[in-house]
Amino acid sequence: MATKVKSLHDAFYETLKDVYYAEKQSVRALKKSAKAAQHEELRSAFETHAEESAEQVERLQQVFEIIGKPARAKTCEAMQGITSEMEEDLEDFADSPAADAVLAACAQAVEHYEIARYGTLKTWARQLGYADAAKLLEQTLEEEKKTDALLSEIAERINTDGSEEAEAAEEAPRAKAKTKG
Repeated sequence: MATKVKSLHDAFYETLKDVYYAEKQSVRALKKSAKAAQHEELRSAFETHAEESAEQVERLQQVFEIIGKPARAKTCEAMQGITSEMEEDLEDFADSPAADAVLAACAQAVEHYEIARYGTLKTWARQLGYADAAKLLEQTLEEEKKTDALLSEIAERINTDGSEEAEAAEEAPRAKAKTKG
């Protein structure tokens, strides 16, 4: 029995199913992250991107229509690993000063994965002659890059594990002792 030779179209469809699953998982993870976030700015970014991700799911459904295939999700092992790690980190760092830093890092892992996938899908869509699909994928790719940049900016402002405050508290008695002596 001869096996069918896989084509770029097959790779495109399989990867599309993979990212469809990943995006749906991302919506859930973002909602959970928003509830866990301590800083309002981070919480707001998660909520906004959860809404955006829901729109991205709809865009992916349009891409499936363009290529004439059913919108089906295929379990994405990478996203399962990232979300599993996020769950573990949420548990390990809950209520710690580093909790939001960890949340932002987990969210960026998701964004980086999605950026890689959407970049590939956009390129393949162009090569396969799916110009309308490529435009939809490009739109999502740019949103993912924008979210990644925003998370980096927020992380730089909020990432603290309390060490600055702890150092300041330790320095205060020493500074008083020096002024008295």
